[in-house]
Amino acid sequence: MPKQIELYKNKLFQNIFKYANGGIAIVSPKGKWIKANQSVLDLLGYTKEEFYQMSFQDITHRDDLELDLKSMQQLIDGEINNYQIEKHYFHKKGYVVWALLSVSLVRDETDEPIYFISQITDISEQKSATWHMEFLMNVIKGQNEKLKDFAHIATHDIRTHAGNLSSITEFLEEELEDILISNENYKMLKDSLSNLNETLNHLNLIRLDKPKKFNALNQLSLYQYVENSIYNVSALVKKENGTIINNVDKDLKILGIEAYLDSIILNFLTNAIKYKSEKKLPIIELTSALKDEYLVLKIKDNGLGIDLNTHSDKLFTLNGTFHEHHDSRGVGLYITKNHIESIGGKVEVESEVGKGTCFSIYFLSAKNHIHPVLS
Repeated sequence: MPKQIELYKNKLFQNIFKYANGGIAIVSPKGKWIKANQSVLDLLGYTKEEFYQMSFQDITHRDDLELDLKSMQQLIDGEINNYQIEKHYFHKKGYVVWALLSVSLVRDETDEPIYFISQITDISEQKSATWHMEFLMNVIKGQNEKLKDFAHIATHDIRTHAGNLSSITEFLEEELEDILISNENYKMLKDSLSNLNETLNHLNLIRLDKPKKFNALNQLSLYQYVENSIYNVSALVKKENGTIINNVDKDLKILGIEAYLDSIILNFLTNAIKYKSEKKLPIIELTSALKDEYLVLKIKDNGLGIDLNTHSDKLFTLNGTFHEHHDSRGVGLYITKNHIESIGGKVEVESEVGKGTCFSIYFLSAKNHIHPVLS
């Protein structure tokens, strides 16, 4: 009878693994896969032979690894009974799979850890819905930026024309004072010009009324942020058989805002990959140098290059595009330049068609500024 019970338990265990709707895996205390059901293999795209040669650390995104390992250690130490986290795994094809991971620990009769039981649920669709919402919010934000851009045009270019018209009315008054003083049409013209200037003043106030979300710049390791960005585009670089070389000085720091610095470097790197030459493998090199009060980051590629004689005036403008790439929108460089300037920097470009492009981004050097404050 005990043998039949044992057989029944084994069969039940096998059926749970085989027919469970979600992923189930048994993991050793050292992180090696002991057993995983087909749902896990399907989710991550590996064969059994490939899968069991790896540990869970090999396919876990580094942003989640520290938390996962810390939680596992808390289980082993008896500080917690189980844990649940959202984490992203690397699929065999290189893209990220989001999963909800639930983990508990099984111990032997002497209370020694034997293995972890992990339940892995695919939440990629839920994450996609969240990202879609964020995308829509970014679209709205983009439309607001366009409105601000329009306000800038209105307060600059239209103000010039309005000023010219006001000057002309003054000239007319000097020459035809007696005739124009009593002329109703002329009075309406002057009132209209006055109203136009008032409207432009209001638009200018809207344009300048930017919320000050950040009141101080932080000291940031440029090298580390470059490293992070290189990691984030590693799948794209691998797909294109490209190379990114980080020769940025490890010891120097800039003054900036974390989110802005991430976005700035990432945008230049993705552009360098996007506009690669079809005739050669992409090579991107990042270097740094101190220049006056700036730490200059140079991002050089061997891609298509830009005809600066033709396109220099629209390089950083809204909707300014200069390559027939299907994904070109003319927004990235515009936003990136705004980010650079908002933290006290500037950007320059050198390029030659067919040879490549080098962007020089000037950041305030932390070495020369002690108490930075955004005005």
